[in-house]
Amino acid sequence: MAMSDPTGDMLARIRNALAVGHDTAECRASNFNAAVLQVMQDEGYILGYQRSEDKRSIRIALKYYGGKPVIELIRRVSRPGLRQYTGTAGIKPVLGGLGIAIVSTSQGVMSDAAARRAKVGGEVICHVA
Repeated sequence: MAMSDPTGDMLARIRNALAVGHDTAECRASNFNAAVLQVMQDEGYILGYQRSEDKRSIRIALKYYGGKPVIELIRRVSRPGLRQYTGTAGIKPVLGGLGIAIVSTSQGVMSDAAARRAKVGGEVICHVA
């Protein structure tokens, strides 16, 4: 059976792995998932990620600080049944600026702060804090 939301599945796998204290999580590989993970790595929420040899999966190295997960909130905003698009002015800070929103724009996948700097809107993929 085909998966209808690979990005939502990836976020759920990260959330579940953090809940039980795993060092890594594994998800299905796609260029879009890799772009979302790259933003999370650039913003310091994960240690890194690596595609497997057969290019079918991605292994995500999760980050902890003082024994607690760095990611406290990871939530899908736009989903296949209800896409959430917003302009530059509509991109609101997550948790008063303590978190990030990951936005898919015409210039690529980027954080909310980068989208505001570039003055582009797009589809709000998820919130991470």
